Amino acid sequence: MKKYTVIISLFLLFLFVLELYLRIYWGFCDSILMREDPDFEYIAQPMQNRYRFRNHVNYNEFSMRSETVDTTSIVFLGLGDSIINGGAQTDHDSLATTIISKKLSENSNKKVQFLNISAGSWGPDNCYAYIKKYGHFNAKAIVLFVSSHDAYDNMNFDKIIDVHESFPSIQYSSAIVELFDRYLMPRIKNYFPAPVTNQKINELGINKKENESKFNTGFNLLFQYSKDNNLPFYICLHAEKSELEVGNYNQQGQEIIQFARSKNIPILLELDCKFTTNCYRDGIHINAKGQKMLVKYLMPMLEENL
Repeated sequence: MKKYTVIISLFLLFLFVLELYLRIYWGFCDSILMREDPDFEYIAQPMQNRYRFRNHVNYNEFSMRSETVDTTSIVFLGLGDSIINGGAQTDHDSLATTIISKKLSENSNKKVQFLNISAGSWGPDNCYAYIKKYGHFNAKAIVLFVSSHDAYDNMNFDKIIDVHESFPSIQYSSAIVELFDRYLMPRIKNYFPAPVTNQKINELGINKKENESKFNTGFNLLFQYSKDNNLPFYICLHAEKSELEVGNYNQQGQEIIQFARSKNIPILLELDCKFTTNCYRDGIHINAKGQKMLVKYLMPMLEENL
């Protein structure tokens, strides 16, 4: 009996230590929380200060991945998806928008904020819906960050909050439970065929062009909004790793380029910016080095508007 008591005690001690390790070192039970929105599908909950995967993740009162909005500062808007948002894998100080805000403030001796308005898998129509709701914060210019797959990735308002594992609205009460439920179980399920009903959720944000689908309305709406408000408007076309490797954008990326040139919108092509494969953390997203590369090529564009 004493032997079993010792074994059980050691097992409980192991669970206790593992729980503390996951919470304190890796930031489990400190997820970025999301909320539904009737205008632009979903967004991060406001006023979050998280420590996740050893990275600091901050969201302000307007659910921007930025510091609190300073009404006395010079403002630029960065609109986009997980590319500029960075997710929990990118520290706040490593974001291109954070670095540019600091550099422009130092260079101009004025407070400058490059506000990061973004969420994973957002398209241009999500971005337009956001500024239609909240305005443009007296910005000097708008930069829209997109990838080729955004060309036809229109809002559909499918429910993803608390359905897709990357969009929780509440915290787990146990780090061990979160590890198994959110990260280990989905990988185990990958070994089995996914039900057809989950297919759209699993392909979130990587929508392919379908028959009779239309070019994302947000491109033209943002262009018109900028024109109506006399705001310089730029597009930054991100290159996925597969596009970088072949040295060319796919058909949908070419359509975005064609749209920008037809409207005389300045477009920054990442394929022209000497990105390398070690700037990526996976097939789509850039790492801290990739964020620094963005800084290098965005700085001159924004300095023109100071």
